[in-house]
Amino acid sequence: MQIGDIVKCKRLDLSLIQKELESRSGVTQSMISKIENGSAENVSIEVLRKLAKALNCALVDLLPEADKNIQ
Repeated sequence: MQIGDIVKCKRLDLSLIQKELESRSGVTQSMISKIENGSAENVSIEVLRKLAKALNCALVDLLPEADKNIQ
């Protein structure tokens, strides 16, 4: 699972549409769409931080498992 898949799953778990997530996070609907469909490159930590807060989760929860175990 990639970041976009995780963001989408968490958004849908909260029954939010992308426009509602935009309002909650301050991240544009266009950027949310790009993240979710995997076409956004180099998503900043600040964007992930905003999305995590809006999705009521920790930033690390948006990362794929493989990225959490890098040492």
